[in-house]
Amino acid sequence: MIPRAALFLGLAGVLPFAWGALTTWFPGLAPGWLPQRLVGPYVQVFYGSVILSFMSGVLWGFATKAEGRVAAVGYAVSTLPALWVAFLVGGGWEWSSLVLIAGFIGLLALDAGFQRRGLAPGWWLRLRLLLTGLVVICLALPLA
Repeated sequence: MIPRAALFLGLAGVLPFAWGALTTWFPGLAPGWLPQRLVGPYVQVFYGSVILSFMSGVLWGFATKAEGRVAAVGYAVSTLPALWVAFLVGGGWEWSSLVLIAGFIGLLALDAGFQRRGLAPGWWLRLRLLLTGLVVICLALPLA
């Protein structure tokens, strides 16, 4: 069972993605005084870059539970989401949204690998599947 705090905080973390999707489809929802970077796909790209990079740190934390070669590989692959953002996000919101979608889906593979090795909690992949599904849908809506 996913711990209640992890579930609620994880779902709260989806709110900026949902806000971006809603304000793309319904621009009148956003007050006129909000800067453009806080609405539509722009908030999604900015926040998505932060969260995908944050997830590198989460994976790094999981790697600390391992030893030897498994730990070394864990540390190395934990840097991939942040490097993905650093080198591929940019060049317009459309491209960046696609890159983030691919990044979040790729992150699931890393999550599964850490869980398979017993480094992530047993409930981790269920939470990540739910959150990733919601994030990918939100990122895809402005592209539709």
